[in-house]
Amino acid sequence: MDYIVYILYSPGTDVYYKGQTSDISERLKRHNSGREKATKHGIPWKLVWTTYKATRGEALKLERKLKNLSRERTAQFIQKYKVGVASPDDSRGMSGC
Repeated sequence: MDYIVYILYSPGTDVYYKGQTSDISERLKRHNSGREKATKHGIPWKLVWTTYKATRGEALKLERKLKNLSRERTAQFIQKYKVGVASPDDSRGMSGC
C-alpha cells in the first residue's frame, strides 16, 4: 500500500497544512467538511503538493520534516519540488529551502 504525503493550502487564512494518508481523496473531503479540528477554520483547503511513499514510516518521516518548515520555506519547497519528492533521500535537501 502506498502512503501519500500532502500539503494543503487555505486561501482564506493563507495557511499551509501538512499530513500523510493512504486515501488522499477521503482525507481531503474530511478536511473540507469541518470534521478535522486542526483544519476546520481554513475551509476550503486546496491540495497543492503530494508525493507517494512505500511505507508509513517513510511517510511519517517526511511529514515530520515538512511540519518543521516555516510558511515561507513551505512555499519554497512546493516551488522546488513541484512534482513531489521521489525518494526519502531526496528529502535531505529540504533543510536548504
